[in-house]
Amino acid sequence: MRSGGDAQGKKLRTWRAGRSDLSLHLLTVFSLAVAFVCLAASLLVVTNLAAVRDRWSRAGRATVYLRDGTSDAEATDLLRALETTAFVKKVRLVTSMEARREVLSDDSDKALAALPAAAFPASLEVGFTEDVTSDSLETTALKLRALPCVETVETYQKWTERLSSLLGGGVTASVCLAAIVLAAVVSVIGSTMRLLLHRRRSEVEVLKLVGATDAFVRKPFVVEATAQGAAGAVAALVMLGVLFGIVRGRFDHELVSLLGVAPSFLPWPIALAMVSLGALLGAATAIISLRKMVLV
Repeated sequence: MRSGGDAQGKKLRTWRAGRSDLSLHLLTVFSLAVAFVCLAASLLVVTNLAAVRDRWSRAGRATVYLRDGTSDAEATDLLRALETTAFVKKVRLVTSMEARREVLSDDSDKALAALPAAAFPASLEVGFTEDVTSDSLETTALKLRALPCVETVETYQKWTERLSSLLGGGVTASVCLAAIVLAAVVSVIGSTMRLLLHRRRSEVEVLKLVGATDAFVRKPFVVEATAQGAAGAVAALVMLGVLFGIVRGRFDHELVSLLGVAPSFLPWPIALAMVSLGALLGAATAIISLRKMVLV
């Protein structure tokens, strides 16, 4: 009867220890997920900025604004000349009245509605093929600006340059956040390893007494830390995915209309790299922490 009671007591203590360790593991994973969410969010912004930049750099668009007083014949001749120009895909003539209707489609701005038709210059919307280079686009724009009937030419290159600048800033922010995440992972997993080692000190001492090597004793801790790091990254991706789905469901149409590109989530290679980074950081932190603790 006594041996049965002892066995039951050991099972109860084991269950309590396992439940306590589970709570610690869940808290660790949540802490790591919060850190990884910051990194994943910055990578998400950088990814979509890069997509918008690439889309606009390949768009090959230009707007040729005509001077006041340009006759319909002159506008038509210029349209036909552009249609025969290399790399030009399509050309559309937008008259002054059409431009006014497009701007005032919803009649929401009374100040704009009061402006005369002359305030909305006629223009030619030029679409280029994807083979056009930035040099070819700029050369064509220079030739058009030299024509007497052309007021100015907008190639949207400055917009692309601004996006590139924003992309560079996003990459810098991602690198800084990666350093912060690294510090957070090292701190959280290091603290977890110290707590687990303290709780399992008696088990470790028994294993050492029966001849277990340091590598054998460290292995479970390293495996746990690796799983924690990977689970934290996965949890971060899941949380960010839910938030991304909510935001995209509400603003997807507006963003597509504004930027010409549908927002996209992190590509699977980046997501997989984040999970791998979490696992590697967890394993490396555990190994370093346990070596400093000297399991004896």
